[in-house]
Amino acid sequence: MSRVDTFNRYIAEKITAGVATMWCAYLFAIITLISLPNAIRSNDTLVIISWVAQTFLQLVLLSIIMVGQKSSSAKLEQTINETHDATLVELAELKVLSAEIQQVIKDLEQKVK
Repeated sequence: MSRVDTFNRYIAEKITAGVATMWCAYLFAIITLISLPNAIRSNDTLVIISWVAQTFLQLVLLSIIMVGQKSSSAKLEQTINETHDATLVELAELKVLSAEIQQVIKDLEQKVK
């Protein structure tokens, strides 16, 4: 990976981490509210709907959705880790059981001979 790619990835990760916060959502909400009075004063339904859809929803929901995805990812990662740990415990138990079964088979083979 080149230095440019590394730099670009670093910047993208930092920006994503910053935007994926509720503080960013609050900041975006404040920024969008600055233009709300002009949209309302226009008395144009299309302008107001455009403000809601293109300004408020796109800016504010972006951060909120990213926060939700981060939370969902954390929960999923926790579930995966718990499942992995439980699987390792069961695998250890199966190894012990397998060794015991193999010993029983050896004992039976010796009795038969």
